[in-house]
Amino acid sequence: MVRDEGVGIDAELLPHVFDLFIQADRSLVRRQGGLGIGLTLVRRLVEMHGGRVEVASDGAGRGSEFTIRLPRLAVDAPAPAAARPAAWEAPSGPARRVLVVDDQPDSTDSLALLLRLRGHEVSTAADGPGAVDEFLRSKPEVVFLDLGLPGMSGYDVARRLRAMPEGRDVRLVAVTGYGTEADRERTRAAGFDLHLAKPVDPHAVEALLAS
Repeated sequence: MVRDEGVGIDAELLPHVFDLFIQADRSLVRRQGGLGIGLTLVRRLVEMHGGRVEVASDGAGRGSEFTIRLPRLAVDAPAPAAARPAAWEAPSGPARRVLVVDDQPDSTDSLALLLRLRGHEVSTAADGPGAVDEFLRSKPEVVFLDLGLPGMSGYDVARRLRAMPEGRDVRLVAVTGYGTEADRERTRAAGFDLHLAKPVDPHAVEALLAS
């Protein structure tokens, strides 16, 4: 059990804190980090061991409590061979060079970790100019690109990459909290191949990388 006296969790957000990419503030200009990807990873790891994770909070400003429960294993009993969940089976396609661009460190690091666990070679960047520099350095095959970035928007990064000879064949994927048809039209016009609205389904990400 882990308990703190920090910012707490609002009642309406409490049932969703383990969902992928969930955050309290969904605006482009966010005052704090925290998209919930790390908690999604925690839940999956705990469930892989046959356990469960629970959260409790009395509301904003009143702290949070996280409890992990794992099954007890008898010392003299052989551990049963557990089938791995489908989401963690061996990748169905080749390993890819992937660039993840997001100004939220927990979002970037968690998605990068998930991709590395799937066998892909991942590099990261936290702003628009850094994304262009890292693209030229690592020469990725696929770029997961957030749209609200410091220094240069994701739209401008996409246009800059498409103007380069090295960026003509790269797969550009917009990852954003905005998923209307108008948003998708705008990303297509900027040069993106695909538009994934947060929360992103990990199966959709892996299917994209395997295609």
